Amino acid sequence: MRSEYLIVGSGISALAVGALLAKAGRSVRVLEAHDAPGGYGHTFAAGGYRFNAQLHYVWNCGPGRSVRRVLDKLGLAEISFESLDPGGFDRMHMPGHELAIPADMEVLKQRLASSFPAHGRRLAAFCDEVRRTAEELDAVPAPLTPLTLLPRLHRLTRVLRYRNATLQDVFDGFGLPLAAQTLLALQWPDFLAPPRRLSFFAWVMLFVGYQRGAYYPTRHFEHVIDSLVGVIRQCGGEVLLEHRVAEFVIEGGRVAGVIAERLGSRGGSRGEFVRHDGDAIVCNMDPRQAATMIGLERFSRDLRARLDYEYSPSNFMAYCVIDGVDLPALGFGKWNTFHTEMEDLNACFDAMLTRGDYSRPSFALTTPSLMTNDRGDCPEGKSIVELLTVADYARFRHMRFANLKTYNAKKLEIFDELCKVVERSYIPDFRERLCFKMLGSPTTNERYCLSPFGHSYGSDMTPAQIGSRRLGHDSSIANLHFCSASAGFAGFAGAFWTGATLYEKLTGDRVLAR
Repeated sequence: MRSEYLIVGSGISALAVGALLAKAGRSVRVLEAHDAPGGYGHTFAAGGYRFNAQLHYVWNCGPGRSVRRVLDKLGLAEISFESLDPGGFDRMHMPGHELAIPADMEVLKQRLASSFPAHGRRLAAFCDEVRRTAEELDAVPAPLTPLTLLPRLHRLTRVLRYRNATLQDVFDGFGLPLAAQTLLALQWPDFLAPPRRLSFFAWVMLFVGYQRGAYYPTRHFEHVIDSLVGVIRQCGGEVLLEHRVAEFVIEGGRVAGVIAERLGSRGGSRGEFVRHDGDAIVCNMDPRQAATMIGLERFSRDLRARLDYEYSPSNFMAYCVIDGVDLPALGFGKWNTFHTEMEDLNACFDAMLTRGDYSRPSFALTTPSLMTNDRGDCPEGKSIVELLTVADYARFRHMRFANLKTYNAKKLEIFDELCKVVERSYIPDFRERLCFKMLGSPTTNERYCLSPFGHSYGSDMTPAQIGSRRLGHDSSIANLHFCSASAGFAGFAGAFWTGATLYEKLTGDRVLAR
């Protein structure tokens, strides 16, 4: 069974490149081990409701931006997005302080100055630096090579200055007060990284990206994933679910194809193995995992060094449905809520991740039911509320296999600690109003999204792994191309960009604006 492009995995970046290739007339076959496509973007049904796995809101979906350009190229004009509140698409809360992050940087400067009048000048200078850094990052050439970079170096001074900087480094450089740092960095669940580890570039790209437009799909994420799959199939391609890659086939120093196992219900083996060949292999599965299966010795020394990345931390997720609660009357709307009980986010992150201490937690709270009028996920009168925070994979894996009762008790313990804060600060009778809840842990991520060590975003978003050591599409094997969060960028917009840039490399057809 041969195709021109064999794609292993069906995450968003894989579906983006696969749909673009199929639309361009190339033969495409996608193999996915799960029973639903989309990776972390997939949607699952539970209790009569529909939940998207972790994705909550997106950016770069406006006119001329990367996601919109890809969808328009695919003829998917029917996919629309709802704008989150430009006056405050993210609402930050901590003891003694609140901040609504607006779309307008000048308004943000005014709000920060009002909250921290003694530091207004420093905060304004920091905001200006963020804006200018974002503009320089927009101007970084693609493909990035010495020949394309050198003529622009004089206009990329901040790209050079901050290439090894964490968000904490820049906070310290501008002498920002700790409370202001916390409010600005309280989007940390979008990265699963605290300020002292998070790449300044990664934070700038997301923070400014959302300021340029924060969105939620009108018909939920399931419609986006189904539409990408639909393009592949309508153009003669295949998306084969429950096909787990068991082996990569190597012939003549190239990856000729894979041996895939047909899976049965609930992931059980059917004992059927089929070979799938491709002229080019697009690898959406974790690059390090794939390289280990292929044989690390087959890759270049430089590539092996780039594969030695650290995974991003994992997370705890609570998928909840509440009944008979007027969320707008309680202060909710088209925005996400971020909360911390501790002023020092670095210390708070360590307490939760390293020590498993959630007594003073920080977390994200999102209400998908308020983002769009489409009720395909939840009936009228009920609302989906989701909570997310960081969690340690090793701890949960040990509990999961050592004592299932302890594992479940730990999940309930974390949920109860989060609920205490939710009930005190946001929804007074939250637990009484629950009509459904499902709790996910790092091992849930590993099981349903096939993410090694339950990682949430592929490689950790440190300066090195966002910058000079970022893996990229090249595998050092001629016909094998990486296409995942670790090989590009994480998140919805990052995945579209990753898939589209690989398509451009493979075909020479330009999709993205430069």
